Amino acid sequence: MKRSIRVAAVQMVSKPDIAANLRDAAALIAEAVAQEARLVALPEYFCLMGRETDKVAARETDGSGPIQDFLAETAARHRIWLAGGTVPLAAPQPDRVMNSVLVYGPDGARVARYDKIHLFAFATGEESYDEARTIAPGRAVRSFTLSSTDGPALKVGLSVCYDLRFPELYRSLGQPDLILVPAAFTATTGRAHWLTLLRARAIENLAYVLAPAQGGRHENGRATFGHSVLFDPWGETVAQLDQGPGVIVGEVDAERIASVRASLPALAHRVFA
Repeated sequence: MKRSIRVAAVQMVSKPDIAANLRDAAALIAEAVAQEARLVALPEYFCLMGRETDKVAARETDGSGPIQDFLAETAARHRIWLAGGTVPLAAPQPDRVMNSVLVYGPDGARVARYDKIHLFAFATGEESYDEARTIAPGRAVRSFTLSSTDGPALKVGLSVCYDLRFPELYRSLGQPDLILVPAAFTATTGRAHWLTLLRARAIENLAYVLAPAQGGRHENGRATFGHSVLFDPWGETVAQLDQGPGVIVGEVDAERIASVRASLPALAHRVFA
């Protein structure tokens, strides 16, 4: 039995046009599948990057809608695990959405949903963001088990973008083997912190971190940092893409995880829960 599984992060420069974004995502997913990826992860806002209120207008009911249908059908067609991060789902408040990662298995059935907990706010000069104006926060951490007949079973922890700044979220996951961080980091904050924070989360959790990102200048004027990356449990870079649409692919090796955790048993030395 193989002790590793090939994973891919899709980097996009998404537009205000959902149909166009889904076509772009489909092509990039197919590229990842051609490189034998078994898990493919899409970035935050892969389906829509427009005005702040656009995602409220495009929100879908949980379990029904063209974006969710696309993810389920694509996962089933390629027989892959597909993480769509993120989809705007209806929130209890009519003027808000949940910013949700939805994961589908190789049969097209949904296996996990995670609603982004920490909502980004940032203001400096001409840049100003406040996700709380249009997004309702999630309340619970989520993970799922990725298994296959010919590979290892991996615990996969879910998070989104700004969650990256809150290490307690990742501790709450227990001991994930792989952490997903779909994101749309701004160019400003990304240059300062993106790779540093991702590497820290990999090192402190002794886990792989796969971070699919938005990366470029968007039609709405926003500039995102990109640098989609796969880090291993020692914080070493497995694969990285700086800017523009594309795919990175790498192996998540269960033996590598076990070896690093055996040589540095930091997770067993925790004092505070």
